Amino acid sequence: MTIQPAKLSDPVVRAFVSAVNAHDREGFLALLAPGATMSDDGSDRDLADWIDREIFSSHGHIDVDNESRGGRALVARYRNDTWGEMKTRWSFTVDEDGRISRFETGQA
Repeated sequence: MTIQPAKLSDPVVRAFVSAVNAHDREGFLALLAPGATMSDDGSDRDLADWIDREIFSSHGHIDVDNESRGGRALVARYRNDTWGEMKTRWSFTVDEDGRISRFETGQA
């Protein structure tokens, strides 16, 4: 059963999922700490290029199936116009200022 974004435990992760699903690039970027990094399937990627290609230009959408680590780890069905839908995992590192300094995603 899908967890509605508003019910996610961690407020920063909740805002991340909500920004992705609303296609709110500006809101998404505001959640990231300066110098934030990310990886996809275990390989570090250029953050700006990846989010444009995998989220915003391809209409990305996250449906969360479960969460752990206080809401900072997710298993979700992710879909976009490029790859269709796949089961994915997401892990977030949130800094002391409440911004995402790193996220990791990949197929689950």
